Amino acid sequence: MKKHLLTAAGCLALMTVPALAQDWTGFYAGAGIGKIEVDTSVDGVKESDTSYGLHAGYRYDAGQWVVGGEFEHDWTDIELVPGAITVDRVMRLKATAGYDFGQALVYVAAGAAQVDVDGLGDEWGGFYGIGAAYAFSPRANVSLELLEHNFSDIGDSGIDADAWSGNLRMSWRF
Repeated sequence: MKKHLLTAAGCLALMTVPALAQDWTGFYAGAGIGKIEVDTSVDGVKESDTSYGLHAGYRYDAGQWVVGGEFEHDWTDIELVPGAITVDRVMRLKATAGYDFGQALVYVAAGAAQVDVDGLGDEWGGFYGIGAAYAFSPRANVSLELLEHNFSDIGDSGIDADAWSGNLRMSWRF
């Protein structure tokens, strides 16, 4: 995961060239697509798949600093044990804090996530990560997020899981 975060940080640095002023304040909603990988505490049980989802939130632009909160719901179909145990979705309650570079916003994210594992049950855990957004119009932006998740004792099964996700997202402010 550290390698993914360092690579993303390098890419984000390239996106942070000062540009026209952008006000990030307001409600927003959008959709995304990405990749999620789940690594369990069971030897050899590690799988990944495409994820897709919806998100909605609010940001407040206080000059150069931007804070916000978001709800995100991603669907996936990761078969950890074929025909028996699959990861179906991940929901997140997210807090963000970032730096406003005009049309670019670089931020950190953290919060609580719930994973739904068919065959084991649901479990809450924490996550953290980084992201960057680029506003290509006053109301629309594209963003990239990399998140690391930790889940313990999923569905009281004794199985723990770490997951990382990378999502490309499109949002509209209203």
